[in-house]
Amino acid sequence: MSFAALSLRDVLRVPSTPVSMNLPNFLSYLLPPVLSYLGVAVLVVTQRTQLLRLALWPLVALLALRATLSFDFSLGNPEGVGPNVFLVISMFLIATRTLEWTLATEPLQRYIRPINSTPSVIMDALDLAVNFRGHGWNWSKTLRVPRETRPLTRTRFVGYAILSAGLHTLISGILHIAIRSFSHKTFGSIRGGTIFDQTLPLLVRYLRSTIITTIGAAASYCSIQVVYDLCIIPAVLILRQDPAQWPPAFDAPWRATSVNDFWGRRWQQCFRRTFLFLGGDPLSLMFGSVGRIIGGFLASAVFHDIMLVTLNGQTEPWNMIRAFAMMGIGAAGERTFLQWTGRRVEGLMGWVWTITWMTLCSGLMVDGWVRTGVYASSSVIDEVKPLGGLVERSVMAFDAWLHMF
Repeated sequence: MSFAALSLRDVLRVPSTPVSMNLPNFLSYLLPPVLSYLGVAVLVVTQRTQLLRLALWPLVALLALRATLSFDFSLGNPEGVGPNVFLVISMFLIATRTLEWTLATEPLQRYIRPINSTPSVIMDALDLAVNFRGHGWNWSKTLRVPRETRPLTRTRFVGYAILSAGLHTLISGILHIAIRSFSHKTFGSIRGGTIFDQTLPLLVRYLRSTIITTIGAAASYCSIQVVYDLCIIPAVLILRQDPAQWPPAFDAPWRATSVNDFWGRRWQQCFRRTFLFLGGDPLSLMFGSVGRIIGGFLASAVFHDIMLVTLNGQTEPWNMIRAFAMMGIGAAGERTFLQWTGRRVEGLMGWVWTITWMTLCSGLMVDGWVRTGVYASSSVIDEVKPLGGLVERSVMAFDAWLHMF
């Protein structure tokens, strides 16, 4: 390790060995970046604070880095690194969001508040801190919000979220076991493997990888929906937010009729602004709208790579970069098609194109997850022996049948 790196660790007072979570460590390492994050959120909704934000941001970034380097929740168990991923991503978002707020020349403005509430700097700052999508804020006016189909009375809305979280947890667990059952020795191991089985004939190999990719995409959808539902419950019950502040996370992504439709409207938009700030906006200065598209996807690739490297330090980044670069090329190609022909990619042919292109790109992404050992962790369905066993036996029998060709 270089002298500079050693000096930085010394300045930040990072423990010589990573620590586990307890009250003293929480107060020493995790609370400071969280409080500084909330502090910058207060400043960015307040007039004439940019100079102060500029002065504070390096401290916020260093505190986030310090927290990232200080903790290890896995206690040496490779299969217990999930909380580490959550920590790293949280600190990454603290550093990047506060950087964007620091560079804002005007205060951010909120235009959707709970009914009968009065404007409050503190409440606006708290909403900004947890509102990654930006619903109700002036910095996300181009955000496309899905049409609401859930009951909007507070009690029924929370009840719906509880049922949705339970259902999607069940489905996610089943899909998790299904992927793992295609190859317990590799998919079920932290060492990982590949979804492209070279022992199979070409057509069967890609049929198998496409099935695994589809299951992986569905599992991601369910997992994100669970997290979103679990956030709704305390936000509406305890913080007394209006259900209208929590529009649906997804808008039927399987119905997308173009790559732009999928990523720009139907898939969850929680990190859209962050990716555009980090990659889209800088590249747009050099390459215009195409640069904004490609840059946003490359920033997303880096974000996903950070998660995978945290899970498995031996991970190679190229799968995520290739996958998201291909998605960006597909989205940019649709814009070029519109400019040349005056017609949008849409309708039945657009749906076929989108499914085909997204499956190709997602195959690289899911393969990256499998190589990292994402599916080695246990599933909640593992404890439900009859159901988990049925899924496992069914998938293993299907995979054995594929290997007969």
